[in-house]
Amino acid sequence: MSWFPRISIFPLLLLLLSSSTTTATPCTIVQEKFIQCFNANSEVAIPMSTAFFTPNNSSFSSVLQSTAQNLRYLVPSMPKPEFIITPLYESHVQAAVICSKELGIHLRVRSGGHDYEGLSYVSQIESPFIIVDLSKLRSIKVDIEDNSAWVEAGATVGEVYYRIAEKSRIHGFPAGLCTSLGIGGHITGGAYGTMMRKYGLGADNVIDARIVDVNGRVLDRAAMGEDVFWAIRGGGGASFGIILQWKIKLVPVPATVTVFTVTKSLEQDATKILYRWQQVVDKLDEDLFIRVIIQAANSGKTGEKTVTTSYNALFLGDAERLLQVMGQSFPELGLTRKDCIETSWIKSVLYIAGYPSNTPIEVLLQGKSTFKNYFKAKSDFVKEAIPETALEGLWKRLMEEDSPLMIWNPYGGMMGKISESEIPFPHRKGTKFMIQYLTLWQEGDDKNASNHIDWIRRLYSYMAPYVSMFPRAAYVNYRDLDLGMNKNVNTSFIEASGWGARYFKDNFNRLVKVKTKVDPDNFFRHEQSVPPLPVEARFLGNN
Repeated sequence: MSWFPRISIFPLLLLLLSSSTTTATPCTIVQEKFIQCFNANSEVAIPMSTAFFTPNNSSFSSVLQSTAQNLRYLVPSMPKPEFIITPLYESHVQAAVICSKELGIHLRVRSGGHDYEGLSYVSQIESPFIIVDLSKLRSIKVDIEDNSAWVEAGATVGEVYYRIAEKSRIHGFPAGLCTSLGIGGHITGGAYGTMMRKYGLGADNVIDARIVDVNGRVLDRAAMGEDVFWAIRGGGGASFGIILQWKIKLVPVPATVTVFTVTKSLEQDATKILYRWQQVVDKLDEDLFIRVIIQAANSGKTGEKTVTTSYNALFLGDAERLLQVMGQSFPELGLTRKDCIETSWIKSVLYIAGYPSNTPIEVLLQGKSTFKNYFKAKSDFVKEAIPETALEGLWKRLMEEDSPLMIWNPYGGMMGKISESEIPFPHRKGTKFMIQYLTLWQEGDDKNASNHIDWIRRLYSYMAPYVSMFPRAAYVNYRDLDLGMNKNVNTSFIEASGWGARYFKDNFNRLVKVKTKVDPDNFFRHEQSVPPLPVEARFLGNN
């Protein structure tokens, strides 16, 4: 690491923050105090013009919007941070925590900006707040001999895949399908992808980590202890500390894999085929991942609305063996050799992510998504096949909405072999598949948004009899504030248990105990962070 000289940047700050008036505003006072504290607590001075952004800075909006995916949380009425820091060194993150705590300023942390409810860059419950944006901490060090890699939190999933493939055609990592996800936050929720049935989740394949704790210390696995190491791998982001790096375990992939997409509309027996998929999907060969992408569409013949179901798959093997597996397990889809594309694992990443077939793999190094929409999402886990009659009711509802999207992700294989309590992510044995519901729109006015959000809530209610119950489970990386929200620093354990049980089942109680131990004052918090136990309950627990 190259060290900058310890020079005072406070006079420079005053110059940058000064306005046409001589009266200091509450905002500038907060900024001044923070930078004074920051400079005293960081080993390396922060370059003001490229790593500290206030609303008066011309780059503020572009930095705020840079990785944010959900345009709902960028509208003018949404709260904006006092300032954004983009750390260049670990000591910058440490100083940000120390100074936020010392000055009582609420802090949000962003690695990739994919948070579905904008929790990494908007606070609807507390003001003022700041953002620590980790996008400049993105180094990746791959060690093929050790079958491992250290990856910084601001790196994207696509960058991680690219750097692994750069060193080896026969190594991979079982994380997300969307290549612009920030690896820091992604793994905190579990991180599923096309190899989950073979190797489990990204979080199942983490062997060490570096975090900044509530006291501003950098801790690795040995220093943080096994309870915290357990909690950060699937317990949701920004409750226990700030992830700086993950040490991930690489997994073997064949030199040749096979991908396919087969689409069936309602006129092509989509309902019967999807019912059959539900019956077999969790029992398929664990080398085979077939998800179903369900959308409303216009029928080619009549122009009337229909529904299409696209079977989008990765097989860890060649086309010949894939056709044998499909012939034995799921012949109803009618897969042919012509449907199959043999390719490398790294090119399969591009295929599953939806890039055109001639896209160079260097696109993975771009690190930012072009997918930005106004959207609302929800999730469910399914344990029994949804009957055909219920599917027909589902199709009617999808055809009522402008841009609905459902993605059904298969379980089984390794996902059923790992204990529910191995890490906080509990959705394991007995789960056939997970549903992601999405509605997307282009205009940001409140009336338009409420129409679409009302639609997805009605759809979610319709699906209640066909999905998991007691609790009706949900995936923490598909955050859904409809399930409940913390109000502020004084979070209610009882209220949080409502959504906590849905995301984590019985693991929620252990997460609360870990939180109470390492962050009893609830410094790391947001609308759905894990709360500490109330003080009176801690006293009872000690007697």
